Amino acid sequence: MPVSLDYAEYDLGGLTSAAAGEAIAEADFVVLPTGSIEQHAEHLPVSVDTLRAESLTRELVEAAPDHDLSMVRLPTLPYGYSEHHMFAPGTVTLDADTYRRVLTEIMTSVAEHGAERIAVVNCHGGNIAPLKLAADRVQRDTGVAVFPINWTDFARERLEERFGDEWSHAGEHETSVIELFHPDLVDSEAKTPQDHDRYEVRQYAYFDEITPGGGTGDPTASDPEFVEEVIAEATVDIIEALERDLARERGDREGAV
Repeated sequence: MPVSLDYAEYDLGGLTSAAAGEAIAEADFVVLPTGSIEQHAEHLPVSVDTLRAESLTRELVEAAPDHDLSMVRLPTLPYGYSEHHMFAPGTVTLDADTYRRVLTEIMTSVAEHGAERIAVVNCHGGNIAPLKLAADRVQRDTGVAVFPINWTDFARERLEERFGDEWSHAGEHETSVIELFHPDLVDSEAKTPQDHDRYEVRQYAYFDEITPGGGTGDPTASDPEFVEEVIAEATVDIIEALERDLARERGDREGAV
């Protein structure tokens, strides 16, 4: 669960200050999971993106040693930029500029304690734009390398092959993930195919303009066993991408000597 006290050895939240300082300085990557608190149709909890961030980063950090990478995980940031979901109760949003500043200040704090690289594993689409700006600011001001990882990008092709192209918000994908990790939080009786009609060019102001039910896709077609396989494959893909970037970084340093 988010903000859990059931910390693993790689969780900064369970370390003393001295141990945290050592872990940050020694880690190849400090991992920051980011989610949101927002409506997810009638069958899923408002914490879906935060639950995904917590669970998927656990998979990532636990797989890292098999690839000779060390990671320390920061506590999951549960709130994000979700103003487009504010039509529905339970949604809690930060202003876009506030969210950008929060990310910048979190990463700057970690940089001051000796981090070399920060991997921000994001599980909410609304966070992408302010995250990009925060990453730019931190890299330019501190010299710490920032790796914004939009988790779904690494699973998109597999998900589209199985679920089509409308599986994203509260649809087949997210329903499957929550059924995999937190099945007790899914109201199976409330799952229903979602009606949606996107604009071709115009930007929507609120999400219910394109889907009155608050979600997309068909959550009744969820498949947690399939998504478990996708998670394993995407986790490896993310690690291998980080390894390639790390190799290039080290090569650039050697070439500059």
